[in-house]
Amino acid sequence: MTEQVAADPIQATIRDESDRAPVTHQLKCWPEFFDAIAEGRKRHDLRRAYDRDFRVGDRLLLGEFDPHAATYTGRTQLVEVTYVTSALQPCALSEMALSPDFCILSIVPILRH
Repeated sequence: MTEQVAADPIQATIRDESDRAPVTHQLKCWPEFFDAIAEGRKRHDLRRAYDRDFRVGDRLLLGEFDPHAATYTGRTQLVEVTYVTSALQPCALSEMALSPDFCILSIVPILRH
């Protein structure tokens, strides 16, 4: 299966994973989160749900971004999305627990650059 790099269309919903091949989303990641993901301590990522069409099997190419210097550090981390929690697939606590604007991506590290 060929991987495609995702464009930036606004997606209002998360659709069935079977109607497209997995894509790689290139995203900024602040240093404190980047380190925790790279060390395997952080296995989730909160993202805007409408920003991209995140699906299970997609990959995130996280580029460490220093917000104080407003520049990338050069470090990257590749992770795979293993589960997507959204307002469309709410958690057990409550249907109102997660804003429809956000989703929680369960992730596993694949490779560190």
